[in-house]
This record gives sequence, C-alpha cells and structure tokens, in this order.
Amino acid sequence: MKILKKLYDKVLGFSTSKHANWSLAALSFAESSFFPIPPDVLLIPLSLGNPKKGLYFFAPLCSVFSVLGGMAGYLIGFLIAEPIKDFLTSIHITSPQNWLDVEHYYQVYGVLAVGVAGFTPIPYKVFTIASGMFGLAFLPFVLISLVSRSARFFLESFLIYKFGERVKIFIDKYFNIISLGIVIFLIAIVVLIRYI
Repeated sequence: MKILKKLYDKVLGFSTSKHANWSLAALSFAESSFFPIPPDVLLIPLSLGNPKKGLYFFAPLCSVFSVLGGMAGYLIGFLIAEPIKDFLTSIHITSPQNWLDVEHYYQVYGVLAVGVAGFTPIPYKVFTIASGMFGLAFLPFVLISLVSRSARFFLESFLIYKFGERVKIFIDKYFNIISLGIVIFLIAIVVLIRYI
C-alpha cells in the first residue's frame, strides 16, 4: 500500500509540471492496459486549475488515450490467451471446455462488462485484457470503451467546470456510490430492453 501511495503522490505531482498534458495522455494510456493509478488523479487537479480547458481539452485527451490504451490491453490479452489457456489446462485449473464456457459468457456479456468497468472504479485494464483473451468483437469493444471512458472523464470535467473545488470534495467522497447507482440504472435499462 505504501508503494501505491508513493506512486499516487508522484502522479499527482505531474499536475504542476510543464509536461502535464503528456503526463495525462501517458497515464490514461498506461492505466487502461497495465498501470494501477487511474487518470482521474491527474485529470481532476488539471481541470480545477483551468476548468474550461478541463472540459474542452483534458477530458477529450484523457478519453482518446484511455481508449488507445484499452486497445493495447486488448492486444496483450489476444497475445497471451493461448499460453495462459495452455498453462491453466496443463496444471488442471481449467479445461478446454471451461475456457469455451467462459468465452461464451464473455461474448454475451463482455460489452456490458467493458462498459461498466470503463465508467466505474472497477479496473478497466482487467476487462481490456480479458476482451482480447476471449475474443470479444473489436469494434463493439472500442465503441463501448469510447462511450464509457468519455462519459466518466467528461462528467468529472463538467462538474468541475460547473461547481469548481466543491465538486472535487464531492467526487472524492461519493464517486463509488454515484458510479454504482449509474451502473445499476444502466443494467436495469439493458435488462428491460432485452426482455421487452
């Protein structure tokens, strides 16, 4: 935990750097495929420093590079799928049939899973890699990533633009609860559409 806290503080320090734009782009890319610190850590202070730029520049930058990083995560998953499958099968943790079953469920629910992970604090990188591993269709993966990541980053930037410093405290305190509420609402809509 101490290592993560140091990493968090280091990332936060980039908000006052002259390389803040590049740092935000790099962090957004890396977090979507392997890095543990989310780009919000940098996006929020940058947006507070310049709310208009936060909405019209930082949020789009964050969204685009996050989706590009998601594509890199997808590629990682695609490249490691067979070795992982072979390894897990060889040590009897899974069987080829189990793998096919998981792959089937991911084909059915993967887009929803990526959308939820893209918007909430659930680690998005886990689902970008899983999408490549289980062969989720690439175009729907990219589209849902773009929608969910943009929704998250634009929402944060818009709230900061509208309400300033007060919203940072609110986001820090209630982001998980708000995200969960929105996700439950979205899942309810998907279920209704599916069964109507």
